[in-house]
Amino acid sequence: MKIGIPRALLYYQYFPVWKTLFEELGAEVVVSPSTTQSILTDGSSRVVSDTCLPVKVFLGHVIWLADKCDRIFIPAVRSVEPKVYNCSKFLGLPDMTRAVIPEAPPFLEIDIDINKGRSTLYRAIYSLGRNINKNPFKIRKAGQAAWQSYLDYREYMLKNRISPPLALQHITGEAAIRNSSSITNAGGQKGTIALIGHPYLIYDEYINHRLIHRLEQAGNKVITPEMVASPDLKAAVATVTGGAYWTYEDEVAGAGGYYLQSKADGIIGIMAFGCGPDSLMMDMVRRYAVKLGSTPFMSLTLEEHTAEAGVVTRLEAFTDMVYRRKKADSRVCV
Repeated sequence: MKIGIPRALLYYQYFPVWKTLFEELGAEVVVSPSTTQSILTDGSSRVVSDTCLPVKVFLGHVIWLADKCDRIFIPAVRSVEPKVYNCSKFLGLPDMTRAVIPEAPPFLEIDIDINKGRSTLYRAIYSLGRNINKNPFKIRKAGQAAWQSYLDYREYMLKNRISPPLALQHITGEAAIRNSSSITNAGGQKGTIALIGHPYLIYDEYINHRLIHRLEQAGNKVITPEMVASPDLKAAVATVTGGAYWTYEDEVAGAGGYYLQSKADGIIGIMAFGCGPDSLMMDMVRRYAVKLGSTPFMSLTLEEHTAEAGVVTRLEAFTDMVYRRKKADSRVCV
């Protein structure tokens, strides 16, 4: 069985888990390529214009996979933390995709909701695994291997301070995103810039116009949420928002709060146009940045019509301000 996995949404968080699980069960994994204009256009054509950019990209990747695999894996991730829930686009993702892409092959689905208890989650994993392998012991072994691969993946990124694309290249053999250099090897560093936001925005080079590459080429060291330990992210979320309300809030509020504590020369928050949770969390980070008054902060909103020239201009203006401020601070210290 060939199982397709779209290179979008939760791909950068969980791909090692999915790849390990399905391959341990005896299936072949097929991954869609990096986002292109064609993929985005195909996805956008299936939904109304108000649909958020990440969903349009995801649908485009599903369309690309439609004739290249036997099943497509689309999880419904409701919650991965107690009493914390996900954005609605994740809850209804399988149903929405099925409705707008009727030509797609059958989906492999799993409903992940920690709030329903561990036993419910285990039953969901067994139900998913039985679509590929009927042996319950094989499914259990594959599940354990998949969880260990996730722990190894997170530890590798944290220990080596590298981004998910580079970690995936090392751990799974996945090809790194084109033109993406090592975040830890930026030469002639002028400053340290922290990027906060969801991985599907930070690491999709097409929709963010090669943001990391441009910052590194300009001589900056780029740091991201994956380079911060989970306890530090959780503590920062509590400081910035008073507590987590949405799943993956640590990628925005947690990383923003952490890096605002003099860990970076400047911070760029990346969010998708029309995303309610993102806009609220990013505004809370902005307010916290104003309150501290120590680190420059810029919010960058992306949508399908975002012009490359506009992104470049804003990046140049922001980094120039960061360099000038850093230079002025060094003179004061002297």
